[in-house]
Amino acid sequence: MDHHDGSVVHGPGGLRLRRWHEEDLSALLEAYEDPAMRRWLATQVSGADGAVAWLEAQRRGWATGTRFAFAVTETVPGARQDGGPEGEPLGNVVLKRPGPGDGRAEVGYWTTSAARGRGVASRALTALTEWAFTEFAEQGLTRLELLHQVDNEASCRVAEKCGYALARVIPALPPAYPLDGHVHVREAPPAALSRPAGRRAEAAGTGGGRASGR
Repeated sequence: MDHHDGSVVHGPGGLRLRRWHEEDLSALLEAYEDPAMRRWLATQVSGADGAVAWLEAQRRGWATGTRFAFAVTETVPGARQDGGPEGEPLGNVVLKRPGPGDGRAEVGYWTTSAARGRGVASRALTALTEWAFTEFAEQGLTRLELLHQVDNEASCRVAEKCGYALARVIPALPPAYPLDGHVHVREAPPAALSRPAGRRAEAAGTGGGRASGR
C-alpha cells in the first residue's frame, strides 16, 4: 500500500475527492463518450480494456508518487466514510509530480457533461490545490502549473477563478497540439510553506486544454 493510499479530500459545497475504483469503470466509459471530452483531452479511453488500462495507470501513479488522480464525487446522505456508496464520479482532478524534491508540479482536470455549469471544476481544483500544497510542503512543492489549449476558454476561466494566473503562452506543436497553449501558475501560500508536518489535507478537509484532461 502506498503512503497516500487512503487519501480522501473534502472540498467546497460537499465535494469529495477519492481514489478511483474498479467499480467506476462504467462511469469512466460513459464520461469519455462525451464529444467535449474527445475534443479537449489528449488521452482518450475507449472500450472496457481501455478503461481498465486507464484505472491501472492511476493506481501506478499513486504507487510511484508521480501521479495522484482523484475521482470527484458529491457527498451522498447516509454514505459510509470508509468507502461505502459514494455517488457517481463527476470528474477527475490530478496532480502530476516529476519526483520528490521538485518544487513544481502540474494539475489537470476534467468533468462529466452532467457536472458542468455547477462550479464542480473550480471547487475540485480548489480542493486539489490546497491538498497538494499541504501534503507536499515538506518535499518542497512551491508552484503548481495548469496548461490548456488557447481556445479552451472554459479552462482559462476555471484557472483564473482558482487563483492560477496566466504566466506565459507556449507555441503549438502540431499535430498533437495544433494551437498555442496557456500556462497558468499558482504559488504556494506562506501558510502552506510553514505548516507543521502533522497537519495534512485529510485533517484540513478541504489535460494545453488537453492538460485539463490529463
